[in-house]
Amino acid sequence: MFNPFKKSYSKEELEQFAFLKSVKCFEKLNEEELHVLLPTLNQRVYKKDEAVFFRKDPSQAVYIVKSGSVSLTLDREDKFENLTFAGENEAFGDNAFIPETNRIYNAIVVSEEAELFVLPQGNILEIFDANVKLKSKVLESLVGQYNDYTLHLFESYKSSFGFFELQQAYSKK
Repeated sequence: MFNPFKKSYSKEELEQFAFLKSVKCFEKLNEEELHVLLPTLNQRVYKKDEAVFFRKDPSQAVYIVKSGSVSLTLDREDKFENLTFAGENEAFGDNAFIPETNRIYNAIVVSEEAELFVLPQGNILEIFDANVKLKSKVLESLVGQYNDYTLHLFESYKSSFGFFELQQAYSKK
């Protein structure tokens, strides 16, 4: 049924919605909710070997890769150990969804160039305060993602038994 009061969006907005819906943490959002995010996204181009952020930096934004590749690493003594790569349509730095947190890994551009969308934490928290349903959908997607990480951690642990005690990951300090 045709709804004459339904907001219509431009072709560019619809393309941006499709891009954002392809990102795990925004996959459950509808067009109206995605439209709320659009004005807060800042586009930035990074060059090869440029740091997006370092471990222990304040978590001030979530990053979404439009093009290029970013290495997510841990620094151990004077070396970087690669955790994974964030590529097209992937978000990283998602602990910025949590107020007053610091980065737990480094993010370094490894492609010649990386085009990233930056979603500042201040904007995220304002949007979450104003739209509880949007917040719950984003957090539901994140919880699913962290469940997948935990499953992978357990599988890795089982296949490399003896290198560390799993209780170390769960002990409170």
